[in-house]
Parts: sequence; C-alpha cells; structure tokens
Amino acid sequence: MTLTTFALVRHGQTDWNAQRRLQGATDIPLNDVGRGQARDAVAVLSAHEWDAVVSSPLSRAAETADLIAEGLGLRVARRMPELTERSFGQAEGMQAGPELEALRIPGGFLGAESEDEAASRGLTALEELAGEFRGRRVLVIAHGTLLRVSLSRAIGRTLHRIENAVLNLAHHHVRDGWQLEYYNGQPLAAVVRA
Repeated sequence: MTLTTFALVRHGQTDWNAQRRLQGATDIPLNDVGRGQARDAVAVLSAHEWDAVVSSPLSRAAETADLIAEGLGLRVARRMPELTERSFGQAEGMQAGPELEALRIPGGFLGAESEDEAASRGLTALEELAGEFRGRRVLVIAHGTLLRVSLSRAIGRTLHRIENAVLNLAHHHVRDGWQLEYYNGQPLAAVVRA
C-alpha cells in the first residue's frame, strides 16, 4: 500500500486575520503572534518525520514555512503558486458589514475566484504533490480557505474552518483516495462526536 501523508497547516496570524478582514490573494505578512504560532507548531510537527516542506508563495505562508522548517531542521523544497489563497476579488481587505454584503453574489463575491475553482486548484496541487512524494511525508503550509475547500472536496464532507498554524493530518492512497485523520489539531473521530 502506497500511502502519502500530509500535514496541512494554515499560516500563522496576520494583522488582517486579527482584524477579521478578508485577505485572499493580497500578500499580507505575518504579525508577531503569527510568528509565535509558527514556532509553537514545531512541537506538534516534530512528533513525526517529514520528507519535504512545500508552501504557498504568499509571504504569510512562506514565512510560516521557513520558521517551521528551521525548527524541524529542514528546508523548504519549493513555493507552489497553486497553493495561493482563493482570490476574493474586490472584497479583499474588507470586514463584515454593508460594503462587503454589497459585493456578495451567489457562491462568493464580485470578481472573486469561486469556491469550486479554488477547491479544484488546491486539490489538483495536493494530488500532484502526492504523486511527486508518493509514500513519503509532506508538510504543506498554505491558507485557510484553500485548505478548507480542498480538504472538503477530497473527503466528501464540509469542513467549516481551518485554524492558524494547527495540524491537519491527511493521507492519500493511490487507489482509495483521501482520508483526514486530524482536523484543527484533534482526531477527526473526536470532532465528529462533538
């Protein structure tokens, strides 16, 4: 059986996360809290051996990956543009309120990448990594919405939120597809019962 294991981790916090602004593809850097979250993630991730680290090229994910890789004694293998966060179009930078609602259309926001498009792009990227690193263990640092919609499609179940710098552990098998073992740092069975 050829099983490829993925740690799928959302970047650490940014100022826009703290202000509850939509970031999307806008390149917002980590804040000090986010850097601390990335360093703290090393303790959980060091319980496993990792063969490769891959990240989105956006600075918040790239810096999170660099901090985690350094803590694990690894280096980032590459930045993968397909792992960039879903674009929210004109809604990027906005907080909840009337201005944001005015941009809402069925399935998202005016000028935004659809959730379906983001899920297709993200899952294709993960499956490409599964082929490239078949039978190995890959640490992927990306973005909350992209990971949420990609994982939801992969396992056929709607996930609601991916927390900053927390372990989501998934496995890919060539014949049997995807299985999510940990979601937001908890065994999936515990989340289902909650």
